[in-house]
Amino acid sequence: MGRGRQKAKHTKVARELKYFSPDTNYSALERELSAESDRRSGEDPWAEYADKYNTDDEDED
Repeated sequence: MGRGRQKAKHTKVARELKYFSPDTNYSALERELSAESDRRSGEDPWAEYADKYNTDDEDED
């Protein structure tokens, strides 16, 4: 395939992607965002690892 045809094909695909607007599932988006906010409002998810891997410099003296 020549460069002209290849460029035209890429332009066509890019234009289709640019103007393609799928239907938005607002209920799924709401569930995802609410689950994210629930995680942030809870305790630190890394707390168990912090306790497990915490090294105090005082113990090494």
